[in-house]
Amino acid sequence: MPFSISSPLFAAFSLVVVLALPARADNLRGWGYLVDRLVLDGEARAEVERIFTDPRMPPFDKLEFAPERRPEPTSLYRGFLKPASMAQARACWNRHLSEFQRAQRDTGVPGALLAALLHVESRCGANTGNHRILYRVARLAMAPAPENFRWNLARWLDGSATSPSRLHEQLTGRARYLEETFYPEVRATLELARRWRVDPHELRGSSGGAIGWPQFLPSNVLRFGRDGNGDGVVDLTNSADAILSAAEYLRAYGWRPDLERPQRRQVLWNYNRSFAYVDTLLTLQSRLESGSEVRGTQHRAATAKRGTRNGKRLGKSPRAQHTRK
Repeated sequence: MPFSISSPLFAAFSLVVVLALPARADNLRGWGYLVDRLVLDGEARAEVERIFTDPRMPPFDKLEFAPERRPEPTSLYRGFLKPASMAQARACWNRHLSEFQRAQRDTGVPGALLAALLHVESRCGANTGNHRILYRVARLAMAPAPENFRWNLARWLDGSATSPSRLHEQLTGRARYLEETFYPEVRATLELARRWRVDPHELRGSSGGAIGWPQFLPSNVLRFGRDGNGDGVVDLTNSADAILSAAEYLRAYGWRPDLERPQRRQVLWNYNRSFAYVDTLLTLQSRLESGSEVRGTQHRAATAKRGTRNGKRLGKSPRAQHTRK
């Protein structure tokens, strides 16, 4: 039987993804699927409906997603090893040296590695993003909502060389991955707002839903956020808190001073599953510890005297604007 979005196969999938959620005439500006699931998981309906019908929360229309995850391009990280970027990383290292050293003593994670990580993630706090976190994670959690899935399936079926059954299988897996990854982040965002006593719509971060210098997703803020300056508050826009929190993350995922290089790579892989990302952090760490970037800076100064432009001014960190999905 030819496959179509009205086939029994699709109907069976729809039955699974709605998780027996109650049907609602009012779809809450498109967010009904997510609201109902939050209520089933213990959130107060009146509060959740108030949050998702707030004018600051854009209506949910559609979320376009691909059948398979697209790996981060290697080109995303090339600029981080250029002389101007190395000078910025060195400045971050020097400016917060005592905090990096303290985190290294407490966790065993090298301060130079932490400086490299924070430089790549947010230019050492210069670019943490100003997007509303709740909207960013909520829309990704809506991937398997029946109407959204149906729309994506029809879009990919149009002209695709992949068999309909295979395409359906791929999209189903991808939708589940996005929901399993980002639905917990919706709940974590609401919990963060309660703990910090702030409006959930005012939690700000990257376009991918990440917060602060280390670009933690909300659940990682709850798990690994640490008070590095002793003021009783975890604030990932504060250098001491951000540095210690990033160190705690790596320590919790197995970092130890005696790790061999493959094991160090595996720990960093947990932070971001990209070979180019891992290689960039380790190279930055090595250069910071050895001071080898000084030669590149001296060369840049020499070519500038001859009137040669050596690259453009560095702007926003591509990591802070890149969605991990």
